[in-house]
Amino acid sequence: MNCVILGSGKGSNAEAILKAWNQQFLGNTKIKAILSDKPDAQILKVADSFGIPARHINMDQDSAYISSEESKTLFEIINEYSPNLIVLAGFMKILPVNFIYKFKGQIINIHPSLLPSFKGLNAIKRAFDHGVKITGCTVHMVTEKIDDGKIIAQAPVRVMETDSLESVTQKIQAAEHVLLPTVIAKISQEYSHHTE
Repeated sequence: MNCVILGSGKGSNAEAILKAWNQQFLGNTKIKAILSDKPDAQILKVADSFGIPARHINMDQDSAYISSEESKTLFEIINEYSPNLIVLAGFMKILPVNFIYKFKGQIINIHPSLLPSFKGLNAIKRAFDHGVKITGCTVHMVTEKIDDGKIIAQAPVRVMETDSLESVTQKIQAAEHVLLPTVIAKISQEYSHHTE
């Protein structure tokens, strides 16, 4: 199963995926490439450190949206890797609808809340400010609506009286680093059954 990872930031989720992949935890998953819309994103260095092709895709840094020209480039580059699964690991751009349709059912995202609560940006802070006692993270299918696709898996995180926003953030990230590789391993298993 060919997998491409997209991210914009530190790449801690990508690193968790690559560590799991290194330990043969992801079944027959082949991590083909890691792509980022930011030229200096740490995620590209993470890819390098694991010997995975790392590519920067030039995109307007001032917009959350991807233009039709950028979308065409993104599609062409991703298509080179014939992906069966595209993983959004901290990718801060909103994918265009036509791109989502081209890879329908093959794009997953990790979101730092228990969806459908706290969709969109700053989910951890919003949940914390709201005073929730249990938050967590969700892996879901990507559809044209933001953080709205079918939920694949969730990991709850308890918020204690003594927790700060920082400590809750750390707990959620730790949960993400377990949940995302686990989901990829499961999808890989299902993929193997279909192709046997």
